[in-house]
Amino acid sequence: MIYVPDSNPATPLATGGQASPDERYLVPALVRGLSILSSLSSGPGNPTLSEVAASLAVTRSSAYRLLYTLGHLGFVDYDARTKTYALGPQVLALGYGYLASRDITEVATPHLERLRDRTGCSAHLGELHGREVVYLARIPTRRLVSSTVHVGTRLPAHATTMGRILLSGLADDDIRERYQEDMAGSFNLSPFAGTPQLLEQIAADRTNGVVVQNSGYEPGVASVAAPIRDVTDRIVAAINVSAVALLLSEAELNGPLKDEVVAAAAMISRDLGQRNPQ
Repeated sequence: MIYVPDSNPATPLATGGQASPDERYLVPALVRGLSILSSLSSGPGNPTLSEVAASLAVTRSSAYRLLYTLGHLGFVDYDARTKTYALGPQVLALGYGYLASRDITEVATPHLERLRDRTGCSAHLGELHGREVVYLARIPTRRLVSSTVHVGTRLPAHATTMGRILLSGLADDDIRERYQEDMAGSFNLSPFAGTPQLLEQIAADRTNGVVVQNSGYEPGVASVAAPIRDVTDRIVAAINVSAVALLLSEAELNGPLKDEVVAAAAMISRDLGQRNPQ
């Protein structure tokens, strides 16, 4: 397997910056107000009025008017005891609104394409639905030989890499409820003898934060999966890569390939709003 270095670094526009803005169209007060919000979200501690004024290079009265307006709209909170300012709840509402407007498939697809190109393997995105993992996206390998799975495919969660990493985001009681015996008897939990053994495996997956499987659910197919987390750090989806097992060594599977999948999952999670990855 050949791993191709990423040769497409982010540009200023891709990272949210602007190149040479036309000063005629900028609104100074708005720029200062947004600068305050940016400073409050990243600076150490909560600033006083004087500190805000100094950071903006404006008078205290100008800074006060900006802060008062932001406070009136709910974007800034004032602590009368310490005489400091902090972000208000309306900022969080905007953040959640932005994140909710982003479709997870749309966010993940460029990263899956890059993952496919870097590893040579097919890359997939999936969600947990009951006891199944549903494939939301597939970026097929360019190799002639590959595993075949299509968008919309449903596979048993307990037996697949994406399914297991998705189950690791659930509490044990939730897993027991999903896999309890029905009136007709127990359903097929192969390769596990029963729910206790499944819970033991999921606990290990939860600790590892990644699932590697060689010829597990589908003989002759190797796969690696990692979780996608949202702004609350909850696992909301998973990605994996899969390839014909004969094309991969154990060292590649558990080394660079695993690292690539974990890194791609972390970048997708970041784009979905995760701020403090563990």
